[in-house]
Amino acid sequence: MQRPGDLGLVPEPASTQVPGGSVLLEDGARVGSDPALRPAARWWRRVTEEAFGLDLVPSAPGRDPGDRVSFAVAPDLPAGGYRIEVRPAERRPEPGGSVQVQAADLAGAHAAAQTLRQLAGPDAYRRSGTRPLVLPAVRIEDRPRFEWRGVLLDVARHFLPKHDVLRFIDLAAAHRLNVLQLHLTDDQGWRVQVHRYPELTRTGAWRRESTVGTWRTGSRDGRPHGGFYTQDDLREIVAYARDRGVTVVPEIDVPGHVEAAVAAYPELGTRKDRSAVRTTWGISQDVLDPSEGSLAFFRHVLDEVLDVFDTPWIGLGGDEVPPTLWRESPSIVERARSLGLVDVAQLHGWFVARLAEHVSDAGRRAVVWDEAVSPLLPRDVIVTSWRGYAQGAAALEAGYDVVMAPEQAVYLDHRAGEHPAEPVPVGFLRTVEDVYAFEPLPAALVGPVENRSSRGRLLGTQAQVWTEHLDSARRVDYATFPRLAAFAEVAWSPQADRAPGSAASQEFLGRLERRHLPRLDAYGVEYRPLTGPHPWQTRPGVEGYPRDLAAETAVGGWAGVGGWREDGGVENLPTEEPSPAAPGSDE
Repeated sequence: MQRPGDLGLVPEPASTQVPGGSVLLEDGARVGSDPALRPAARWWRRVTEEAFGLDLVPSAPGRDPGDRVSFAVAPDLPAGGYRIEVRPAERRPEPGGSVQVQAADLAGAHAAAQTLRQLAGPDAYRRSGTRPLVLPAVRIEDRPRFEWRGVLLDVARHFLPKHDVLRFIDLAAAHRLNVLQLHLTDDQGWRVQVHRYPELTRTGAWRRESTVGTWRTGSRDGRPHGGFYTQDDLREIVAYARDRGVTVVPEIDVPGHVEAAVAAYPELGTRKDRSAVRTTWGISQDVLDPSEGSLAFFRHVLDEVLDVFDTPWIGLGGDEVPPTLWRESPSIVERARSLGLVDVAQLHGWFVARLAEHVSDAGRRAVVWDEAVSPLLPRDVIVTSWRGYAQGAAALEAGYDVVMAPEQAVYLDHRAGEHPAEPVPVGFLRTVEDVYAFEPLPAALVGPVENRSSRGRLLGTQAQVWTEHLDSARRVDYATFPRLAAFAEVAWSPQADRAPGSAASQEFLGRLERRHLPRLDAYGVEYRPLTGPHPWQTRPGVEGYPRDLAAETAVGGWAGVGGWREDGGVENLPTEEPSPAAPGSDE
C-alpha cells in the first residue's frame, strides 16, 4: 500500500487510503451525476476532456451501471464533505474499474472534482490531449475545516483585465478556496460600472501615474493607469466562479479610501473641491462627507452592486477613516451632535451601520473590516479581522461572525523571503513555512469566547493579495504562490501542529515541492521558487519598505499596530503626499 503523501494532494484530505493499482479512463467513458451535483460533474468532465483529448459522455439523470464515473449525493456526509473511491477492475489486466464520488452537497462535489483533477497528475492542468488518463486507486473521505476559505484580490490599486481575474478564480478553486473578495474601489481607482453614476468610471477609473515601490523615494512611473469592469463583465465573473464552487464578494470601500469616487463627484468629499485620483499608496485624510447625500449616493451604488452580484455577502470596507477633516468642519461637527454622537469620529460607525442596514434590507449580509465595529453596527454583519487577532476575538465575544485575516500572517503581498534580490520587499517576512503555521484563532484567545452562548461564529479565514506593488498578473503569481497553497491547507485540512520545522511542516514542504509545484508549472503559474526569485522576477532599483514583525508584536501584541489610530499609532498623515499603510500596503 502506498503512503497518502505520495499522491501529493493539496490541501491534504482528512483520510486517504492508497491500496495500489489504477484505473484507465478511455474515450467514450460515461459520466453520471445526480442533478444536484451536475455543475461539478460537468466542470470536471470539461477540463478532463481538454487535458487528455477524450470525449467523456454524460449519462441521463440517475445512476446507471454503465457509468465509469459517478457523482452521487450522500446525506450522511457533513456539509462540504465528499468521498472518492477509485476502484480498479476486479479482473486484471482487463480494462474497467470505476470512479465513484459521493458528496454531501454541490460544494462537496466541487471539492471532489478538484481532488480528482489533482489525482490525474500535472497533465490535468494542461490542454495537451496527448497522454492517457490514469487515476490511482484510492479511497478518500474529506471535509472542510472552515466554511469561509477566502482570498482577497485587490483590483483597485492595479487593475487586472477580466481574463486574469478568471484565471485567478481557477487557481483559487484548484486549492479548494470558496470565497473571492474583489476589492473593487479605493483611492487609486474605481473598477465597477455604475449606470446611475457614469463619472465613477469615466473619471474615477483612471490615474495619471503610479508610485513605484515605497512612497519614501518619491519615485513615479509617469504612466497613466486604469480600467474597469462593465456590469456584464462582473456577471460573467460571478457565473464563472459559481461554476467552480467559488462565491465572489464585491467590496465597495467607505467612508475612507474614496478619493477615486470623490474625484468623480466632488460633492461627496469633505473638502468639496475637485481633485485627481490618488497616485500614492497608504491612508488618505480625504474621506467622505458622512452626509445624507453621501448615504443616498452609496445606497444607489449598492443597489446596482446587489443586482450584479448574487452573493449572500457584500463588502463595505470601513477601514482606516481619519476624522481629521471632519473635526475641522463645523457643519459635520454639528451633524454628529444632532445625531446624538458624543464625538465626530463616531460618524464612521454611524455611516457604515446605515449602509449595512441597507444591505440587510435587501436580504444580504454586509462584511466589514474590524475598524468598522461600533455599538451601532448590526449584529448580522460579518467582521474581517485584519489588524491582528485580538480584534477578531473581541468581535466574536460581542456576537459577530468573524473571518480571520491578520496582516501578521496572511497578507501575501508581504515579502516571502530575505533573498537579496527579493522584488519590492515590503511588509512582514512571511515564508511558505510561516503561512503554513498560521492558526486563525490562537488558543490564547479562545478562552474569553468559548463559554459565551451569545458569541459569534468563527466562519473561517482569508488571505489577502493587495496590489500596490503587484502591477501585473505575473507579479500577482509571484506574491501569491506557493504561499496560497499553504494557506489553503490551513483553511481546509484538520487542525494540526504546523509550526516551522515540525513534522507536518516538513512533510508539507516535501509534498509541495515534489508533487504540487509541478501542477503549478503545468498550469503556467509564475510562482516564487522556494529558493528565491528567478532573475526575471526581480525588480532592481525599486525600493520596498520591510517591517519588523517581532518589534511590532512587542508593541501591539495580539492586536498589532496596523491601520490608523487617533492615539498616533501610525506615523504622520500628510494631506496630499504619501501616508502610512492601508491594509496590505507596505507603508
